[in-house]
Order: sequence, then C-alpha cells, then structure tokens
Amino acid sequence: MSVSAFKIANKLITGPAAIEQLSAELTRLNVQNPLIVTDAILVKSGTVDLALAQLGGRRYGLFDQVKPEPEISIVEDCTRAFREGGHDGLIGVGGGSAIDIAKGVAAFANHEGPLTELFGVDLVKRKGPPLIAIPTTAGTGSEVTNVAIFSDKQAQLKKGIVSDYLLPDVALVSPLMTLTCPRSVTAASGVDALVHAIEAYLSVNALPITDAIALGAIKLIVKALPKAYANPSSLQAREDMATASLMAGMAFGNAGVGAVHALAYPLGGRFNIAHGVSNALLLPYVMEWNKLACVERMRDVADAMGVRVAHLSDKDAADLAVKAMADLCAAVEIPSGLRSFNVPEDAIPAMAEEASKIERLMRNNPRKLTAADIEKIYRAAY
Repeated sequence: MSVSAFKIANKLITGPAAIEQLSAELTRLNVQNPLIVTDAILVKSGTVDLALAQLGGRRYGLFDQVKPEPEISIVEDCTRAFREGGHDGLIGVGGGSAIDIAKGVAAFANHEGPLTELFGVDLVKRKGPPLIAIPTTAGTGSEVTNVAIFSDKQAQLKKGIVSDYLLPDVALVSPLMTLTCPRSVTAASGVDALVHAIEAYLSVNALPITDAIALGAIKLIVKALPKAYANPSSLQAREDMATASLMAGMAFGNAGVGAVHALAYPLGGRFNIAHGVSNALLLPYVMEWNKLACVERMRDVADAMGVRVAHLSDKDAADLAVKAMADLCAAVEIPSGLRSFNVPEDAIPAMAEEASKIERLMRNNPRKLTAADIEKIYRAAY
C-alpha cells in the first residue's frame, strides 16, 4: 500500500491584513534580528517599507541585491551578510527569486561545504534559521514549497535544492504586497502559476487533494489574471491571483511539475529568459504532446479554463484546452515564439539533450519524452 505526505509551509496567513501579523510571528519564532532578503526595485517602490513598518522596533539587516533568475554567487553573498550581521532569522520579501535566495541561505547558513553540495534531493542535513516568506508576485508559489532554484552560469542550467527543511515557517500572503508589481511581471508570474496548476493536475503523482487545489487554482487564474493585468490597482483581482498562486504552489509542491518546467530550465539558464515567460512560451506546445497520454484529464483542464465541454469528445475538449492556454498567454501580451527572444535555432539540439536529463521533473510528466521528442517541441515553439 502506498503512502503520501502533503507538504506545505508550517503556517499560512492570508488576506490584505496578513502583513500586519509579521511582528507577532517574529515573536513566536523568537527572531530578534532578521535579515530581509529582497531586491532594489522593491525597496525603491516602497513595497519593502510595508514589511519594515511591521518589525515592531527590532533591529534588522537589509540585503537588496537579489536579481531575476538568481545565481549561486548571490546566495553566497547573502549568506555572508547573514553571518556577519549576527542575524537569527530570514524574511524573504519579493518574487520567487528573493524567497528562493532566503531559502538558500537557510539551507547554507549552517553548512560547512560549498553550496553546490546541496543541489539535489534531501541533501540538506538540518533545519536552518527561521524563515518567513512574503511574496510580492502571484506566480511562483515559492512561499509554500520545499524547492529553491538557482542559475548555474558555468553549466548554463538551473539547478534546485529540494528539502523539507526549506519549507518556510510562515507564509504571509497579502495582495497589498503585489500592487506595485509591473504588468509584464504580473503576466509572466500569473502564467507561471497556471503552469504549476496544470502540470500538478496532469502529474503522475497527482492526488485527490492536489487535484482539487490545482483545478481551483486554474479557475481563479483564468478569471483573475486578465483583470489584474488590465487593472493593476484592483485589490480583488490581486487577492484572487495571490490565492491562486498559493493554491498552485500547494498543488505542485506535492504532485510536482513536468516537461514544461524541464524544457524551460535550459531556456532560462542559457538565454536569461524569465522563468514565467519560458513556461508561457512552451506551455501550449508541451501540452499538445502530453494530451495523448492524459486526454481525460485535459478535458478537466478545459472545463476549469471555462471551455464548454458538455457535448465535446475528450479529444476535442483537450484540443480546446491547449487553445485556451495559448489565448490566455496572448491576452496578457506575452510574446510567442523562441525566435522573439533571439534564441538561435542551432541551440535546440543541445537544449533538448539537457532537458531530457532533468529526471526530477521529467518523471512527473504524463507522457515519456525522448530528447528527439523534446527537440520537436522546441522547434514547434520556435
């Protein structure tokens, strides 16, 4: 008989006033001198000030050197700041990059070897300092997952640290923290959340619990993302997207993601394409291949995306699900085609070979894909 475990951040606090619980949670975790991990843009926009106002007079440090698609060196720099500042906790304020950097520091702070020794599954030996995650985008779901992803520039790949010790102690999810998110980031991160939910639902590791959460997330995203994109100041749309991203993170944090993410990693690693955009570029084309292996589930995805499936065959419904995915990406003005990002066509074979070796993700995919299959997907998306 099989056994499953549902993994999530230790405590979730949601809603517009969630940020007001920061001081109480720091007290509960006995954190007196946290290091805030964020980026310079969020500091300049005033978003970080919303968190600083809730520190309850504590001392704190500020590391604002996080970059999109963060490299290993940034984790090392942030860890140095954590140690030298005598900090006793971490607050990740930002998108997936900032939260992943904070997770990386939590894993690395008590590790004596190089960070590269922790890449892989369950290689972190013990829990690090307390970690609070405060997302400022609605997309990555990093606030509730046990994964941190970094760019290895030397290998031109993205690599992950996977450990339950990376699960944040608290996730504070407030739509107020997302109001300054640029429209392009709103679009890319929102499609990222959609990919998380779809891939979790189609994963070979899907469970009834993750199924319900994933389908719920898809329904919310399809309705809320265009509204958040068209009217960034809509608190209701922002809250719906924050909730949907959280739900999608809960789903894929347990069921896993598949080939869309595996194929996106070489794109991000080689050409510095934002993770959400990479996923958006590949989503319809990977799903076109996957539907052969999961046509009934693709029908459910179509239904969740608002397609009227009552009188359709499973195949026709699956076809319309793929179209709905492409239409949503177009509606929020994400460019289509790898050539739009100056990806050279002669890079495709090497990317296909790299993606085929990301077994941690590919084994979750409903259809087994060879390097030759993956090359065809890249060419279709070109």
